[in-house]
Order: sequence, then structure tokens, then C-alpha cells
Amino acid sequence: MSKKVTVIGAGISGLATAYWLQKDGFDVTVVESRSEPGGAMQTSSEDGFLVDFGPNSGLETTPLISQLAEEVAIKNEMIYANESANKRYILKNNSLLPLPTSPPAFFTSKLFSTKAKLRLMKEPFVGKSADGYYQSIADFVRRRLGNEFLDYAIDPFVSGVFAGNPEKLSVKSAFPKLYRLEELYGGLIKGLIKGAKERKRRSEDSKQSAKMFSFINGMQSFPEAVAQKLKNVIYNFNVDQISRTGEKYLIKSTDGSSIESDVVLSTMPAYNLSGKLDNFDEDLAGHLNDVYYPPVMVLYVGFKKDQIGQPLDGFGYLIPSKEEKIFLGAIWSSTIFPNRAADDSASFTIFIGGARMANVFDKNEDMLIDDVISEFKKIMNATGNPIFQKKQMWNKAIPQYNLGYIEHENYFDKFEKENPGFFIGGNFRGGISVGDCVKNSELIFNKIKSFAVVHSFSREGANTQNKDS
Repeated sequence: MSKKVTVIGAGISGLATAYWLQKDGFDVTVVESRSEPGGAMQTSSEDGFLVDFGPNSGLETTPLISQLAEEVAIKNEMIYANESANKRYILKNNSLLPLPTSPPAFFTSKLFSTKAKLRLMKEPFVGKSADGYYQSIADFVRRRLGNEFLDYAIDPFVSGVFAGNPEKLSVKSAFPKLYRLEELYGGLIKGLIKGAKERKRRSEDSKQSAKMFSFINGMQSFPEAVAQKLKNVIYNFNVDQISRTGEKYLIKSTDGSSIESDVVLSTMPAYNLSGKLDNFDEDLAGHLNDVYYPPVMVLYVGFKKDQIGQPLDGFGYLIPSKEEKIFLGAIWSSTIFPNRAADDSASFTIFIGGARMANVFDKNEDMLIDDVISEFKKIMNATGNPIFQKKQMWNKAIPQYNLGYIEHENYFDKFEKENPGFFIGGNFRGGISVGDCVKNSELIFNKIKSFAVVHSFSREGANTQNKDS
């Protein structure tokens, strides 16, 4: 018996899951509040500059990404980062120092002191934590690698990925693979060596070795291509309420229209889903509301190349908390991928705010932007004013997998068991990266498929028994 599935949200999580379901023969409808697909993947092209206001790239950590791109006919537009993007800088004492990417580079790096380098040698002899589930990434790194490695490697990395605070992010929930290295192998260095063999068997790459990708016309090209392959996508559908009647779910829009469905997959942000449930679960809204999304401003600026004194030979740079600047870092967008700026120009994506700097927005916005550009120019040894400038304010940007997040994860599992046919997806479950979202889309597809098979089998079995009697 055909099951009607409704997917709420046309970000890459919802679209990819819908694609796998439709390919398998399911009757799938995607509803989206905006007038176009993409969710946080939003790309704009103006005055010769191509701007990604959400994810600027992805890491090809799973073969599903290439498979999906091939099947939706956008593989020929998929591009990989310039080799120079492997070089990443960290700001220390107002100087940009490359982050070492190999053991020899680490031991000759000026980024870390001799004491910090010697401290790393102790890591294989550090034991496991007794309280891993409730341990911050900061505590985890201090214990295993020391304070300096936390300050000048992990702290800026956490800001770059999560716009998060390492003192609050759960190592188990936010960095499960890192946590797993300790739990499974007893340490990070031993785990990296042994874990590489395991990933090879699964045909997966670690985030450290996976290739960085985008598309020639920006990241939004990806969800747009997936959406074009789907039969039923309804835009400008603002979900007002989701209610349950027996084994079916009713999704009502603010315009009065509604959809009845056997299966619902919500990929809305946690804070959006929390207000839509019609009291068929009293505790879910509380868990959803507790998921913190900090504010982040994406500031995109363009300069003529001859205005920039800093060699553009890398991915960009991140700024540790200890440096006390008013932004988190900058990506050198036009250095990484082609078609981001004219040949004589350079484009940069600057990130402001996040969990550890949320109060920066208390400042007048124009003054804040002026101050950020002034700081940026000093770091980049730049002259003059930007020739192009664009901004996007995300009041609730990236979900924070903070300490205690395991309680939310456990409750989401419990909710799905108690409400058969209702599934929760999106980047607040299973990882925030593009690769995580695509990988999780297959996991959710398999869960929905299993649900449909079990329920169809039950009805057929009942009919057979009645005939035999």
C-alpha cells in the first residue's frame, strides 16, 4: 500500500530525503515556507561577485554527495577547492600563522610553543574520561592536549564550524567522531591511525582528508537541482499546526490549506517546530526550545587585488578568543573557488557574532560593520574601502550541541517511537555540516522505508488471517 509522505522544509536535509523516497516509489510532497529551495544555502550574484550567505562549501565525507549530484544532473557543475585552500591561518599576536597539517609542520610551527609541542607527546598516555557524555570539547582537549592547543587550534576551529563556545559544546554530541577515538581506541593519535583503516572499509573520508567542494554557481545550485527532480514541491507553505488523528497527521498552513499524511518528516529548525505541534506531545516543545541558535552576521566584501597586501595563498583565517577581536574570522572566497569575483578582484566572507560573541550586536550595526572592516583591513594589510559589500544577518544561525544535548537526542528518539510515522530531521540532529545532512538523509529514508514496510506487512498479514479463518 502506498504511503503518503510529507517533508517539511526544502533545505538539503529535506530535499535529499525526499529524493531517495521518491526514487524508491513513495508518494512524496515537500512543503517550504520560502519561495525557493535551499534553506540556509542561499546564493546571490551581483556586480560580478557571487555570494554564499550560508555554507560556502561542503566536505565530501560520503560518496552519497557525488551520487546525489550525479543523479540530479549537477555533477558537471561540482567544483573542488584550489589546492592552496589546504593552507589555513590562525591569528596570533596580530600575525597570520599557518595551522600545521603534518607532524613535521607541527614541530617547526611558530603557532605553538615548545612546551605545547612536548605536551602533545603525552597524549597517547592520557586515560579516558569518566564522564564523557557531559564533557565539553574544551575540557576534553585540555585533558588530552593541553591549554595551548585548545587556545590556538580548537577554540578557533569551533568558532569556524559552529560559531560556538568550546566551554559549552558537548564533545560527545558536537564532535562524536573525536569522542569515539577516545572511547574506541583509547586516544586521539592511536585512533587517527586505526580509524583510517575503518573509514576506508566504509568508503568514507575523515573531515581532515575529505575534498572540499562547491558548485560553479554557488552552493544553492545543489538544493535547486534536487528540487527540480521532485514531482511535488509546494512553496510559500507556512506551517501553522501539525496535529495527529489516529494513524494520520494533518499539516495546516497559515493560509487555511492542509495536507493529510501517513508519514511526516520535519526538517524545520528546532525553534520553528516547537510552536507547531498540537499538543500530542507535551515535552517535545521544551526540548526543541532548549536548542540554542546564536546570532551570526555574514559580511561579504570585495576588494581590488592590488588593495590587498597579504598573499592570498590559503582558505582564510580564524581568530582565537584570546586575540580579542570583534569578528570570528574570514574566508578568502575567491581564492578557494572560481567564479566568485572578477579576475582583478578578491572576495572575502567575514563571520561576526556566534555563541561566544553574541553581545557584539548590542552595538550600532553600521558602526559594528565599520569596525569589523577596519580590523579586517589591518590583518590583511589592505588599503582603501571595499568595492563591494553585502551582509546577511542570521538571528538564529547554527544549532549548538551544548552540554546535556544527549538528553535532547534521547528524547527525539523516544518521541519518534511514541509517535509512529513522525520523524525529526535537520541539522540539529546528527551533525550540522552539508556532508552530515546528506548522510543523514539516507538514514532517515531507511527509517521511513522500514516503517512503511512494517505497517504494510501488518495489514496484509491481518487480511490473510481473516481469509484463512
